Amino acid sequence: MKKLLLFVFAFSSFTFAQDKFTRMDSLLNYLYENNKFMGSLTIREGENVVFNKAYGFADVEKNSKADRLTRYKIGSISKTFTAVMVMQLIEEKKLTLQTKLNRFYPKIQNAEKISIYDLLHHRTGIVDYVNQDASFHASLDKKHSKEDILKVIASYEPIFEPGSKYQYSNSNFFILGCIIEKLTKKSYEENLQNRIVKKAELGTYENKTEMTAKGAVTNKVFVPTTYYVEDATNTANKESYSYYFDGTNWMKSPENHNSIPFASGGITSTPADLTKFIHALFNGKLVSPTSLDQMKEIKEGYGKALIQFPFGERRFYGHGGKIENFSSMLGYYPTEKLSFSLISNGDNFEQNDIIIGILSIYYKMPFPFPKFMIMDKAELAKLIGTYVSKDLPLKITISEKKGELSAQATGQGAFPLTFKEEKTFVFAPAGIEMVFGDNSFVLIQSGMKINFTKE
Repeated sequence: MKKLLLFVFAFSSFTFAQDKFTRMDSLLNYLYENNKFMGSLTIREGENVVFNKAYGFADVEKNSKADRLTRYKIGSISKTFTAVMVMQLIEEKKLTLQTKLNRFYPKIQNAEKISIYDLLHHRTGIVDYVNQDASFHASLDKKHSKEDILKVIASYEPIFEPGSKYQYSNSNFFILGCIIEKLTKKSYEENLQNRIVKKAELGTYENKTEMTAKGAVTNKVFVPTTYYVEDATNTANKESYSYYFDGTNWMKSPENHNSIPFASGGITSTPADLTKFIHALFNGKLVSPTSLDQMKEIKEGYGKALIQFPFGERRFYGHGGKIENFSSMLGYYPTEKLSFSLISNGDNFEQNDIIIGILSIYYKMPFPFPKFMIMDKAELAKLIGTYVSKDLPLKITISEKKGELSAQATGQGAFPLTFKEEKTFVFAPAGIEMVFGDNSFVLIQSGMKINFTKE
């Protein structure tokens, strides 16, 4: 996951005529109405929720709108939940940060050198089974047993010496989830419910009526809204699908089988639950102050499933996540006990830029709404064509429809390009930026720059 960096933009000529939450709502509505965002935002000040609203649909095909109780897949924010459970086991003296992996999985290469600390900090040298094994990409919709995934992980050659450096790998937290199950002899889901969900009350209380010998009795029953299951998405259970925008419509993203992300990214939750979770974490409800301090220890940009990111002079702790076409971010500023969570189930705009807008508005800093411009057709026509690169064995075709560009690489689906500035276009979900020149463009993604020229 890329580190989130938030920058503050200053503009001199601006007045705050609206209440900050009204303006925040206007920003998210504006993005939704321009097909840039669907999802939900919660802001919590201490124990109190001060903003909680959803935008768009949980199920586009059924015209089912999302609301504040809609549940979304949170991707790698799941790692923070997993890390909390590991720290609890350490407090219970069932584990230590120095415990070596060979106690549990001696067949994984370098297991005798890899510690729990290394797993939590992504310092193991174990290859990421999700992003570097083509077999998983060919069968993301199929159930995989933990044993099969562990065999795949054990088959990898280490990519560096344990402890020598940081490199993000979902394998580390998949393994930690399996260790939690081994030590407790209980499922990951059961541990999650007992160790975090019930303690932090991540759910709702609903009336349930049962018949007894004395007649009908109604009791309040706790219903979790944060959980891990392997079942497919069930919109009848307030769960949401994820979507991508094809330039005209929101299209449903293919669904992964949840056995694959497991403890590294398989939890379903709500933004309200996430803000409640991190507030509970930072205020002693889930782990001791000593354990929290250890989680906050940042090494090469990553703690124990916590990152730190700046907004002006403030430093937030949290984590981000991405799975299917869900994008999520959770942040907490300890000084003010402020937490926020933004989850999108459809985006056509940089989530980082949305968060900049939300926090700028919250702190009453000037923030102009983005302008979604459509370029002149004559200018767009100059960009249309098929481009090739000396560095990649694929072609990218640029086409235009109704004043907007789309791109399609060889053997892949088309994706829309959003105008950013000058001759720069972006595809936010994949972090792609394309800067056009004369019969050429530079594709920028994940720090790489690749030159393309028109055939």
